[in-house]
Amino acid sequence: MNHSISRRGCLAWLAAPAAIGYALPSGLPIQLHVDLTVDPEKEEEMLHAFHNSFVPAASQQPGFIDARMLKLRSALAGSAPTGANYRFVLTYATEDERKHWVETKIHREVWPLIERALKTKNYTVLLYDSV
Repeated sequence: MNHSISRRGCLAWLAAPAAIGYALPSGLPIQLHVDLTVDPEKEEEMLHAFHNSFVPAASQQPGFIDARMLKLRSALAGSAPTGANYRFVLTYATEDERKHWVETKIHREVWPLIERALKTKNYTVLLYDSV
């Protein structure tokens, strides 16, 4: 089996998003990381809300790229965020588009579905720029 990639193959791979109708953002996207302390008794409720309410709503917004809910397995180096057992990661094309999403009526409806599964609303929120 030949594992080398030809220049033509590489160019075809890079053009694939346009071929399937996905427009790459013109700038570099942002990522919001939120460390959450989910009540183990409400974990299924939170995951259901995330997958069935939050993601479908967020994915309809301009600039949306991705939303992930990550469950902490272990800290391989250093310390895990105190008390956090999940990390929510939201990727938008721009910070302005993310801010617009947060101000929508639907966001005000779906984010509380996740928050009500938390032990505390005192969570860490970090905003990252892609570089």
